[in-house]
Amino acid sequence: MSDTAKYPVLPLRDIVVFPSMVIPLFVGRDKSVRALEHVMENDKKILLVAQKDASDNDPKPEGIHSVGVVATVLQLLKLPDGTVKVLVEGEARARVLKFTRLDDYFEAEATIPPEEEPDDAEIAALRRSVVSQFESYVKLNKRVP
Repeated sequence: MSDTAKYPVLPLRDIVVFPSMVIPLFVGRDKSVRALEHVMENDKKILLVAQKDASDNDPKPEGIHSVGVVATVLQLLKLPDGTVKVLVEGEARARVLKFTRLDDYFEAEATIPPEEEPDDAEIAALRRSVVSQFESYVKLNKRVP
């Protein structure tokens, strides 16, 4: 993926999607359905971003978080009631630089920050700490085999 790109935005209520997650979403808002239709006609990439207020039916850019995940739409199924069931796979964390209101939906210019390399020494120290804490727990709890 490129460093900076434009993606249609799908604001999410009460859910956060992370990279590598595969999850079904039910979409009913007109703008969101139109964004998905656009995505299916193009490269199937969409930016999933959580709303700050889940009860807001028409979120503005200031009501949408600035960090989300670029996802690929794996499957889209239009339901009889006009809503859409979509299966998405999160690919990479993305930071929104700018929202743009198009006629039918929001688009965001977003950048994908480089993955942070874990510090091996820190991971080893955390592993030792977790094992030590678990051993203490086992000694105190007689029901752990």
